[in-house]
Amino acid sequence: MLLVTTADRQIRRKKRKVGSRRCDFTEGWVEFRDKRVAKRVALSLNNTPMGNRKHSRFFSDLWSIKYLHRFQWTHLSERLAYEQMVLKQRLSTEVSQVKRETNFYLNNVERSTHLERQRKKRQRDGQEVEERTWDFTQRQTEDEIQMKKRKKNSIAQKHLDKTLLAQQKSQSNVSLLAKIFNCKQNDG
Repeated sequence: MLLVTTADRQIRRKKRKVGSRRCDFTEGWVEFRDKRVAKRVALSLNNTPMGNRKHSRFFSDLWSIKYLHRFQWTHLSERLAYEQMVLKQRLSTEVSQVKRETNFYLNNVERSTHLERQRKKRQRDGQEVEERTWDFTQRQTEDEIQMKKRKKNSIAQKHLDKTLLAQQKSQSNVSLLAKIFNCKQNDG
């Protein structure tokens, strides 16, 4: 049994010559009845030239044949079906993404024309028209981010210094309180 796959349509379109209707195959599978014959064919044909005449279009191409141990046709058909399904899914997601982008663009165009009409109508009626400006914040540059981090670090350092100072003061207060309370215990 023999099964071959053709090249992608896009690749064929790029390589297609005027008037050329030939079909290029990218990979193929051959099933042999005898395992020994299959191994022998794979060993003898692997890495040998396809064409033996110099003017043959396959003269510079080499066979790349491999014996697949315990390979079954069901594995092949499952893999091909899976690849086809993945391709269809990828194409459908791309199409839906393009549809979303075009709908977003068209909605924005409609909204801008509607707002422009309203603005002109208000101008005609003599109402005050406010000019809208674009309010957006630009992403921070690397220098601004680094300066912000340094500020945070310096603020954190100040807080750390304050807490250390407070701890030192409390330590001195503890020793003072210990002296006071120890004295009172001795008195009592």
